[in-house]
Amino acid sequence: MNYKISHPTKEVVCEITLPSSKSISNRLLIIQALCKENFTIENLSNSDDAKVLKKALNSTKKTIDIGAAGTSFRFLTAYLATLNNQEFLLTGSERMKQRPIKKLVNVLINMGAEIEYLEQYGFPPLKIKGQKLKGNNITIDASVSSQFISAILLIAPTLTNGISLTITGDIVSKPYIKMTLSLMQKFGISHTWVGNEIEIKSQKYIAKNFCIEADWSAASFWFEIAALSKKCNIKLNGLQQNSIQGDIEVIALFNNLGVATTLENNSFILTKKESCNIPTTIDLINTPDLYQPLKCTLHALGLSPKINGLTTLKNKETDRVVAVETELEKLNTSKIIETYDDHRMAMSFAPLSLKYGNLEITNGDVISKSYPNFWKDLEKGSFITMPLTH
Repeated sequence: MNYKISHPTKEVVCEITLPSSKSISNRLLIIQALCKENFTIENLSNSDDAKVLKKALNSTKKTIDIGAAGTSFRFLTAYLATLNNQEFLLTGSERMKQRPIKKLVNVLINMGAEIEYLEQYGFPPLKIKGQKLKGNNITIDASVSSQFISAILLIAPTLTNGISLTITGDIVSKPYIKMTLSLMQKFGISHTWVGNEIEIKSQKYIAKNFCIEADWSAASFWFEIAALSKKCNIKLNGLQQNSIQGDIEVIALFNNLGVATTLENNSFILTKKESCNIPTTIDLINTPDLYQPLKCTLHALGLSPKINGLTTLKNKETDRVVAVETELEKLNTSKIIETYDDHRMAMSFAPLSLKYGNLEITNGDVISKSYPNFWKDLEKGSFITMPLTH
């Protein structure tokens, strides 16, 4: 379904209850599967990614199709490899089959896993035969994906010897590794992280009920809307001030772009401020998911600081740097924006209707991957979102 997006007044006043964190949800589902006792997860994400992971973990089927859910694929690769004497075929969308998995698979094979590539070497789909894995000393390159490291860390306490993990290369998305360890700690798992070595001894997850906070990545699109509006008062519910999510960095980034953020009764209020302070260079190595809303905002404001830390974006749902550049060039001509089956493309370009008038977003239903109510929430902010059936 395509969506025609417009905003008649360019003034945005609304109250939004954001979706719960997809990243926290996916980690908790794996912890829940590894824990010997059951516990309740409140406010679990209703995103496609969390739904397919939950379904896979509860399924008795031996073929698991994870669709376009990258995190879920990586986490399941490690988890399924620990299920002794069970055999699985793990696959996904056509795009998933182009996303490299070799560095994670190599580490698991070194730990005793039995994993075969069924099509292209180094890429999904995988045939996984579960084994009793041995952790001991392992090394992993952190420059490809922090999800590889998180996948290993989550299973580490259940391994006979635990793990001593040496990280090489520049760590991308470091806050996501910290998030994984922080959540594990809440469920009784201790660790040490000194320099580039993380050590986790063999130990048991301890069950406890958990309520998931809202998603700071989803909030980023409202910061973009605030920056591009003539006037705004946007109340965002469900976010935590002391969040374990790295994308809380969006507050500082958009403060430089004229968005003031205040905390009132556990809600964050976004308003316009007079001054901007645009840095010449912005480093997103810790928060690459903020690239699309940030780049779209900068383009609409006529700003072009250098943005670093984007190496992982070519292996996402699409090559995000190329996709954004391609679609930004269209804004003064066709105004039909391709989303490339990437939820963040749809949600980053829709707010540009505040600056460029009517925009048509193709395949707008892709937002269900992380933020299923996005179009409905835009309407609360007086956007007009018209589904097109052509």
